[in-house]
Amino acid sequence: MVEHVLRTWRENARSTCQRRYCSTGIPVLPMRSPFSACHTLLSSAYSANSILHATARDTVRHEGRDQGDMAYEFATYEKQGRIAIVTLNRPERLNALHPPAHFELHEIWNDFERDPEVWVGILTGAGDKAFSAGNDLKYTAEHGRSMVRSAATGFGGIANRTTCWKPIIAAVNGYALGGGFEMALACDIIIAADHARLGLPEVRVGLMAGAGGVHRLPRMIPHKIAMGQILTGRHMTAHEAHRWGIVNEVVPLAALMPTVLQWANDILAGAPLSVRASKQAALQGLGYPLDIALNMNYSEVLRMQYSEDTVEGPRAFAEKRKPNWQAR
Repeated sequence: MVEHVLRTWRENARSTCQRRYCSTGIPVLPMRSPFSACHTLLSSAYSANSILHATARDTVRHEGRDQGDMAYEFATYEKQGRIAIVTLNRPERLNALHPPAHFELHEIWNDFERDPEVWVGILTGAGDKAFSAGNDLKYTAEHGRSMVRSAATGFGGIANRTTCWKPIIAAVNGYALGGGFEMALACDIIIAADHARLGLPEVRVGLMAGAGGVHRLPRMIPHKIAMGQILTGRHMTAHEAHRWGIVNEVVPLAALMPTVLQWANDILAGAPLSVRASKQAALQGLGYPLDIALNMNYSEVLRMQYSEDTVEGPRAFAEKRKPNWQAR
């Protein structure tokens, strides 16, 4: 009976693969529903199956994987050990993005998600003036709105990428405006240079912050402050963003990348599957009352629980040595 229901559920899931829960491996189901026992059994079985497939997949290295810079036209993509650094590279346009850049960045972030050898991502911009000025309005004026397109993962290939559980840090090295600010908001941690300015000025050019800004900002800071920024299009300084809790740390420009790399290495000190489980549970649990969030199933948590790293962590602690994380 259970096997039949599970097989039917899998077939339905495959036929509706665009739905959010399919990309995470299991549906997010409160265990306190009237059918909680059945839901728990089915989702646990499906999750165990997903974990086995994911673990097998992640043991395979990418053929021809290049540890150095990868050749792209509108961004650079570098892998330094466990860290991937994505640099927006249109300094002549203050790193503003147009459709070709969006699709290129979509492929870059796809590779970051798939590569089992990289565990932390960093996003920054070329030069010292701008992280990204957002949408390339000159391109829009030249080609018309009908020609402005983004990939399914949204602005910069990251704004709508809501099921990437690897942590990403934004190194804001200057202006982060419009879509640029929205890309930074889509990251988990923001470190800003002290001369940076951030904001959502879309209303001043007949647009709206539709790449996540109008949704993410009110979830991060007090409602009235968020609405003031959204409705006026005002810029905020890096120190204001830090005071409001948007930015984690403000440093001089010369210290920006060393500080970001220190944050990345602090994350790497933790077990990678534990980091991903923590990110998933924190973000997905936000939309539910606490009692429900505490009892929900999270695919990355289940994957962590079945991993070798959960054995390695306590063993390394007992043996008073540094753990050897494998992400499996």
